[in-house]
Amino acid sequence: MKKIIFTISTILISAFSFAQDFQGMAVYESKTSTADFKSRMEENKDITPEMRKMIEERMKSVFEKTFFLNFDKSASIYKEEEKLEAPGTQGGGFRMMGSMMGGGGTHYKNIKEKTFAIDKEMMGKEFLIQDTLPNLKWKLSQETKQIGDYLCFKATTTQKATKSDFRNFRMKKAEENKDKKPTTDIMKEGELPKEIEVVAWYTPEIPVSTGPENYQGLPGLILEVSAGKTTILCSKVVMNVKDKKEIKAPNKGKVVTQKEYDEIVTKKMEELREMNQGRGGMQMRIGG
Repeated sequence: MKKIIFTISTILISAFSFAQDFQGMAVYESKTSTADFKSRMEENKDITPEMRKMIEERMKSVFEKTFFLNFDKSASIYKEEEKLEAPGTQGGGFRMMGSMMGGGGTHYKNIKEKTFAIDKEMMGKEFLIQDTLPNLKWKLSQETKQIGDYLCFKATTTQKATKSDFRNFRMKKAEENKDKKPTTDIMKEGELPKEIEVVAWYTPEIPVSTGPENYQGLPGLILEVSAGKTTILCSKVVMNVKDKKEIKAPNKGKVVTQKEYDEIVTKKMEELREMNQGRGGMQMRIGG
């Protein structure tokens, strides 16, 4: 675990919470476990060690990301770090996959108004997801741990899985496959959970009720979140930044709700699966 580096102004944090132009910045490292995918690759005798290494390198660029959170008292912008695309990862396919693994676009949330807005690209089309923030029913605990220079408190909740977020997609066990036959169709061999267990660590020393992604509603900045197979850990915090960013909602793209966007993604995935079957089974083969 990387040690958190904190840069704090000499002004007291309590003063920050009342300053009209207060703004902070936090850097988060997001990592999603790929253990089940790697296990299936090892079972597949058609995948050579060279192919496995190449696939794992590409998966790392999709499942390990860095994000920046710019926040003030009532709103925040959460955005993925811009990187040059590695050779062999260009094209809409990997951008689409990256978007479905929590990246891509600008993620804005307004704590005061309890709303969020995210701009997403899907198969060359731009969408603007506008909806209300989830009502997370946190259970606060007295359990603490130190993250960098901050004393953090534990909070837990469960949240409904978003159907357009495939980070918690899991491969079914062999005994769960009703057909008992190997398949090249990854969508048939896996599934998304209905609910996700969430563990968050927040610090009251930074009295803003925000955090990465749509996580919010706690009496302090969330420095770490474990949600299903994904862990998001803060690696740097800067308070009262000099180079302030404009914190405003994105406004480009076709406006849809989260539910409508989930339905669009689900339909598109089904269309791609049927199209690949028509081409002779060119689906991504992980195991079997």
